[in-house]
Amino acid sequence: MLPLPRHRAVLPLLALLPVTMAAQRPDSAAVLPPIRVAVTRSPEPLRTLGASVTVVDSTTIRRGRLAGGLDEALAFVPGVIAANRWNPSLDQRLIIRGFGARANFGVRGVKILIDGIPQTLPDGQSQLTNLDLSAIDRVEVLRGAASSLHGNAAGGVIAFTSRSAPDQRATRSLGVEYGSLGTARVQASSGARLGRLAVTSGGALTRSDGYRAQSRSEQQRAHFALAYHVRPATTITARAAWASDPRADNPGALTSAEATATPTIGAPNNVNRNAGKEVRQKQFSLGLDDERGMWQSEVRLWLLTRALDNPLAAPAPAPNPPDEGLWVGIDRVGTGLRASTTRRLGVHRVTAGVDLQSSRDDRVNRRHRAGTPFGPTLLDQRETVRELGVFAQATLPHGAWELRGGMRWDRTSFDVRDALGSGSGSRNMAAVSGSVSLARTLGAATLWTSIATAFETPTTTELANQPDGSTGLNRVLDPQRSVSLEVGLRTAGTRGQLEAAIWTTTTRDAITPFQEVGGRAYFANAGRTRTRGVEVAGQAPITSGLVALATVTFTDATFLEYEIGKVRLDGRRVAGIPRTVGRLGVRGTLGQLGIDVDHALASSQFADDGNAIEVAGWDIGITGVRVRWIGGGRRQFAPFVAVQNLFDRQVIGSVTVNGSFGRVFEPAAGRYISAGATVGF
Repeated sequence: MLPLPRHRAVLPLLALLPVTMAAQRPDSAAVLPPIRVAVTRSPEPLRTLGASVTVVDSTTIRRGRLAGGLDEALAFVPGVIAANRWNPSLDQRLIIRGFGARANFGVRGVKILIDGIPQTLPDGQSQLTNLDLSAIDRVEVLRGAASSLHGNAAGGVIAFTSRSAPDQRATRSLGVEYGSLGTARVQASSGARLGRLAVTSGGALTRSDGYRAQSRSEQQRAHFALAYHVRPATTITARAAWASDPRADNPGALTSAEATATPTIGAPNNVNRNAGKEVRQKQFSLGLDDERGMWQSEVRLWLLTRALDNPLAAPAPAPNPPDEGLWVGIDRVGTGLRASTTRRLGVHRVTAGVDLQSSRDDRVNRRHRAGTPFGPTLLDQRETVRELGVFAQATLPHGAWELRGGMRWDRTSFDVRDALGSGSGSRNMAAVSGSVSLARTLGAATLWTSIATAFETPTTTELANQPDGSTGLNRVLDPQRSVSLEVGLRTAGTRGQLEAAIWTTTTRDAITPFQEVGGRAYFANAGRTRTRGVEVAGQAPITSGLVALATVTFTDATFLEYEIGKVRLDGRRVAGIPRTVGRLGVRGTLGQLGIDVDHALASSQFADDGNAIEVAGWDIGITGVRVRWIGGGRRQFAPFVAVQNLFDRQVIGSVTVNGSFGRVFEPAAGRYISAGATVGF
């Protein structure tokens, strides 16, 4: 039995659900326009799909602004926690069904795709540097084990699709936004069709002083795409993306006393050592989408370069004065190929494909003084990771039933060449993943059940960060393997929508950060963990222009077997995962006004494996309000104003799991106001 939520303030979120469920009476046979999804690697209708997939449209992504964060875009996706760290040096924490909670930097356990191009490296780590939500038209979120389709991903997949060129006349837009904390953003985009050629481009500049000391940031993004339609069902697309973060300070985590009394300060070592990062990244890709008769194929080729300068708050080898720390520099080159083809056999479909990916990191460690590297090289090694994955899946509908099965084999190889010492070596990790689902369509509703396996390798950074300071690869850190069971329901009609799932996952050799020191984390394998939960999301119309929304996620994540330092932690809750999160919202239009109001709640969570540090939940929650003028005419002038945390609640946005000396608290900003406008031509 899942434990009942202790956070009673979340219970009102359930009040909306009966309204939605009541709307799904058999006499409401009319369903919403069909939605097709591609995250399953075989485009198919969402309505009859036997998997937990949510589609987020462009209006929801931006929510009345130029671009918000992932926490806003994915706010009403059940089973997903997008925690805003308010730390520009670290990606937002993305957790799907408990996976990704271990990530104190970057994204783990979740496969990230932009236009079919992985932003996840072959070792399983993802960066969101290339992501500009203002350029995104659609997001598909697959929750649950996805290794049988996408390889090294235990929690799920988030697939972003960029805006395409308009069908008619050329379009151009310009947007400006100013907000609290010295935040300013300017963005521009354009799109046009010239016969068979479609062209899109855009860019954005963002700067902010940040909520806390040592949290200033600057971001620059640009993208360009050419799509040539060889024929109506065949398209060749070339894309280029450029991203630069010339400044991304890292304020670090605080103690409980600091977070309560002075949440705007930075951690002393982070401030004294000017911790942060500078990133320069480019990505080029070429894609082919083709449909001929009973065949449908997709091919993606890409090249990625990334340069990272990363002065840490972590101390360098002794002596370590207050203004000196460890500097990490990484020059990365990544390449890859994804290819798949689907053959329709009547109503049946068979999909097969191959994924090839490689990344090479030239990693150098030195000392730094207040962010500037100096002195001799402490580490100089080349880290190469290669991944080969081969998969196949079959979809077999029969009347109202649909059986789906998939299988995949992956091999990930790690190789390190140590230029200074004896740390050279290699490791190979292989896995076979499978999944089976059975779905039943009943009018406007679809019921399904599934079982799937998944695996997740350690990242190169996790393998390289060894507590004894030695070079090379950690020889005792192994991949984690999971088995998941799920039962779900989806229904959508003109009177409302409902999405619900119950799931349980058992993981062997769970990769866990057992210690974090100044931004440098060290990892070990726990014996076994069990994560189970309930996800419910619904929406129902209030008026012809407004809908009410609600989502609730209950998660129970527990260590079944875990020994660290001869201390048994069996039965402890997995750190970094609140048991209950939920949201209520109203969204739509009132005349010429676009309205978006939501109220978010979160229960407490533990910040350490021993469950000695409990981080309080959001009490009565936080409220956001967004209002936008929906202009008409060719110019389409649309001003907007948005307020986050309307009542200025002091809350903890995220945690640093197992941070040293009790430094685990990452405070969220108080009331945040922004205003701006877009002009379309």
